[in-house]
Amino acid sequence: MKILCMTLFVVAFTASAAPEVWMMPPAHDGGKALRELFERPDEWKQTRALVNVLGYTDLNFKKQFTDDELNAWFAKMADWRLKLGLEVGAIKPWGLTGEKTFTIERPMWERIERLGGKIHAIAMDEPLLCCRKHINKSDDYAVAETAAYIALVRKHFPNVLVGDIETYPSIPLEDHFKWIEALNGKLAELKVRGLDFYRLDVNWAEFIAFDRGNWQEVRELERHCRQRKIAFSLIYWPSLLPAMKRKGLADDSTWYVGIMQQGYDYALVDGAPDQYVIESWVQAPDRCVPETGEFTFTRSVRDFVNRFVKPQPPGQNRLADNARNAYLSLP
Repeated sequence: MKILCMTLFVVAFTASAAPEVWMMPPAHDGGKALRELFERPDEWKQTRALVNVLGYTDLNFKKQFTDDELNAWFAKMADWRLKLGLEVGAIKPWGLTGEKTFTIERPMWERIERLGGKIHAIAMDEPLLCCRKHINKSDDYAVAETAAYIALVRKHFPNVLVGDIETYPSIPLEDHFKWIEALNGKLAELKVRGLDFYRLDVNWAEFIAFDRGNWQEVRELERHCRQRKIAFSLIYWPSLLPAMKRKGLADDSTWYVGIMQQGYDYALVDGAPDQYVIESWVQAPDRCVPETGEFTFTRSVRDFVNRFVKPQPPGQNRLADNARNAYLSLP
């Protein structure tokens, strides 16, 4: 029965042309952007209707907001039918093993659930890059500890989707292929379900500044994930903004123009992610609402989705969700 249900999930995932849209507002100024979303809900109604998932980091939920705030906000998210996505650690300098990181993060997730939040998905923040760049550990170490972390998530939060974020082109294309195969292979050895999605953080300014990487290779990774029934997720952000800020040329229009430019560039090579993730960690734009204002975060999300994301046929996301949920509920 479980094999049949898993087959239905794969068919539903493959047949669905309905991508998922995540919006992840900037977290600077004590979470000002997220507060604007909940305190001024009438100012982003159109945007909200276009978005599936509202994302934030688990650490910032802990640091920036009270229990009363989150309890009220999670109730609004349920009314709006917005899912909750978390960006989380897996291997970090403050959590050198999967078990240590999960032990630190688990109370944060339990608090969210206690306050009425239903965690739809977690995205691990660059465990492979962390091992290579920050803690000087081997790729084999990254595989083993990331798999251990995922195993703990699957055990204690079995209904939560699990994905990985990694960078490109700082991690070359072939290394992404090897990483996905090695990590899912290790999870199979542990009899743990593999990755649900794979999210790419592309520093696309390097394509021009250093002649390193290109959108055609990103498209290859998209196809690779699809062949392995892993949803391909792409972050849209203004990669050129930090350099433009250093040159004194950046403002909120740089944010807006940057994500729209990335949208055009990836569409030009026929790229079409399963998850469009509009995310800011660059302390911009300064305003989150209104969606009718020039260069606000919600305006950028609304305009981006209307331009680049295909309309979602009624019921297709529910078909995939129901198949997945039926699979997870079986012994």
